[in-house]
Amino acid sequence: MRQFARMVGISNPYLSQIERGLRDPSEQVLHGIADSLKMTVDGLYEQAGIPREDSDEEPAVLAAIREDSDLTARQRAALIEIYEAFTGRGGSRRARSRARAANARAEPRDS
Repeated sequence: MRQFARMVGISNPYLSQIERGLRDPSEQVLHGIADSLKMTVDGLYEQAGIPREDSDEEPAVLAAIREDSDLTARQRAALIEIYEAFTGRGGSRRARSRARAANARAEPRDS
């Protein structure tokens, strides 16, 4: 695990927390893990049995926030984060985390 964490560029404790479902990895870390395993991020989710979001279409609200030239980049990021928190869309990581937790609870444990 230590060697793999070094390959990905993260700490061993952080990798352990991801593995146990205590932390959601950033997109950058997900890409690092996928690259280290010589697979795609989608392949990682597929292997874990976590479905990807079906719709690739961005909601109109998010598109409007991204296109608003009166907002700074920081303001856009904050609004997007708030929108995703309220709708659960931003979800994609949080939804995958919930799915991971549900899968872990559903799996029988060896006694």
